[in-house]
Amino acid sequence: MLEILYQDEDLIAINKPHGLLVHRSMIAADTAEFALQMLRDQIGRMVYPAHRLDRKTAGVLLFSLNKEMNSTIQQAFAQNLIKKEYLTIVRGHTLSQGTIDYPLKKENGAIQECLTHYQTLKSTEINVPLGKHPTSRYSLVLAKPETGRMHQLRRHFAHILHPIIGDRPHGCNKQNRLWKETFQHDTMLLHASQLSFDHPKTKQHLVISADTQPEFQRALEIINIKMDH
Repeated sequence: MLEILYQDEDLIAINKPHGLLVHRSMIAADTAEFALQMLRDQIGRMVYPAHRLDRKTAGVLLFSLNKEMNSTIQQAFAQNLIKKEYLTIVRGHTLSQGTIDYPLKKENGAIQECLTHYQTLKSTEINVPLGKHPTSRYSLVLAKPETGRMHQLRRHFAHILHPIIGDRPHGCNKQNRLWKETFQHDTMLLHASQLSFDHPKTKQHLVISADTQPEFQRALEIINIKMDH
């Protein structure tokens, strides 16, 4: 059963687990489960994905319950009327806050403007050596992308040399191997924690939040970070 975070007559939001595809894709022909079909079967009606989350990313995933709302809500995403927040665990100690203003290239070669704001919630250091370093450093970061580009956060944090733990291909292979071999953990540590927007029909301001999934919580325990609730 998928965790339903919000539902009205036009919209429904779930807390997507890590590793679950949103819908059928040519790149994952071997996969049998998809969020779209699972949710459709769970509530017994058609659903339409309003946006996308990477397969490896968990958290708030919004669907429309009819085609009219789907068109409207997709326009809201395109016009940046829906604010997104993510939690992520990255390598190293990030600045207390910052903005990553770094254009990204699409598959067709086109350059897209790309902007991410972030703040460091907590930094940590654990007694696990890696390479020439006697310890390993990590940060729990709140990221607020202003644009919605493909793999934006993954590529942006790699660009500032604080790659997201568990990310392939943009992350740090040495860290990913360390986590897999030492902690038996290979989940990408990126979680869509919140969507906030004005409901297109009722005009009510909605804030839809999702708790981190068990794999993310275990990662926080590994690096000795307690979340403030």
